[in-house]
Amino acid sequence: MGDQKMRHELINGLNGHLLGIKELIRKSLEAKKFAYCPYSKFRVGAALLTHDGTVFTGCNVENACFNLGICAERIAISKAVSEGYRDFKAIAIASDMCEHFISPCGGCRQFMREFGANWDVYLSKPDGSYVEMTVEELLPASFGPEDLRMKKVNIRNEF
Repeated sequence: MGDQKMRHELINGLNGHLLGIKELIRKSLEAKKFAYCPYSKFRVGAALLTHDGTVFTGCNVENACFNLGICAERIAISKAVSEGYRDFKAIAIASDMCEHFISPCGGCRQFMREFGANWDVYLSKPDGSYVEMTVEELLPASFGPEDLRMKKVNIRNEF
């Protein structure tokens, strides 16, 4: 039980870096303040932790052509990828919803899954309370990059 409690209190990074879960959630709440959401008025912030302790933040950005908006989670991950990171430890997600924990949309779940199924996702409320899940728990029986490497049926010989 002590090990599990420690996991909930600290997210261990490399090089002796320790970042508290509450601190990661605080960073996602801060990122939410920069959301550009003039249409939905639904602010979302995300804070992504890499294994070396680097944190990338993101906020949702809407567009008058609604389907061109981008979620906070995808922005944080894209920022990290554009800086050369591909392996993530955790992401915290925040919104203004007080009665429910924020949960990533299906597109963001698949986007997170591209970078592995076994990293932590913290779904939070404005008061800092959170629920911890993994990408795999959010998107069970998922399709990932390793599935593209599996042997496939030769289409010409199928009939």
